[in-house]
Amino acid sequence: MIPIDQIGSLALFARVVHHRSFSAAAREAGLAKSAVSRRIAELEQALRVRLLHRTTRTLSLTEEGVRVHEHARTLVTAADAAQDVAGLATGAVRGTLRLNASTAFAQLYLARAITDFLALHPEVEVNLSTDNRLVDVVEGGFDVVFRMGQLRDSSLVARRLGTDRLVICGSPEYLARVGVPRSPADLVQHACLHYSLVPRSAEWGFRHANRVVEVSTRGQLSGDDGLALREALLAGAGLGTLPSMLVAADVAAGRLQLVLEGSRRAEVGIHALTAHRSHTPPRVRALLDFLLSHFRTHGPRPLPPHPR
Repeated sequence: MIPIDQIGSLALFARVVHHRSFSAAAREAGLAKSAVSRRIAELEQALRVRLLHRTTRTLSLTEEGVRVHEHARTLVTAADAAQDVAGLATGAVRGTLRLNASTAFAQLYLARAITDFLALHPEVEVNLSTDNRLVDVVEGGFDVVFRMGQLRDSSLVARRLGTDRLVICGSPEYLARVGVPRSPADLVQHACLHYSLVPRSAEWGFRHANRVVEVSTRGQLSGDDGLALREALLAGAGLGTLPSMLVAADVAAGRLQLVLEGSRRAEVGIHALTAHRSHTPPRVRALLDFLLSHFRTHGPRPLPPHPR
């Protein structure tokens, strides 16, 4: 039987694996990194197995570590559930919220909203991670995941926080040099940046006579971060398709110019995704209710569509 004083270390081990980092787990636990490392070493000694392969840059599970982690994660899940039950019984808004969002949405809107939320709920802590790929809400251990775009997983509960639209834009300098496209077919003459997490066919698709026409675009630059692609557009790298919330200020200031307006209807929803639960913790309910209200006033304001 594992010593009772190692139960906490098992939970700490699960956090290290979740974050793939001793430093991140230490920050979450409020411990020094050296203390976390020592406790994991003591756990390995108590179990008489090596749990992790460590190098200066990587962290991976051993075969035994994979099996132990399954039980350690169950332990953490049970502890979180106990906290949730206690909160449900009292209605208290407290505990840790684990959130995940795309980099752009987190920087432009979510971080400020969370700051206002925490001022109202001093017993709540937030752990916010960013990832431009859609992460697994359950497997990742997240309370809420924020994403923009089409929803595919019907097992998740989605609440729409707002709506944006995709626009095509480039810098005035680039357009003066290469020319302004007058129709989607003109895009074959342009350097078209690519958001690598979606197919080009979806990124550069246009509606014509009730059907979608895909333009085979080319470009030297692709990336998985909208803010990085925005910087490239400002530098004159070409044309790009981005959510209007990323470029609205640049368009208003004349740093970027919209093109092919009215040629597509590309509205996208901004959603808060949660796992389907019979009992939602008060802290999650409070956050979602706050954000729905907050974004009515302070959320993304899409650039108005060009009249057809």
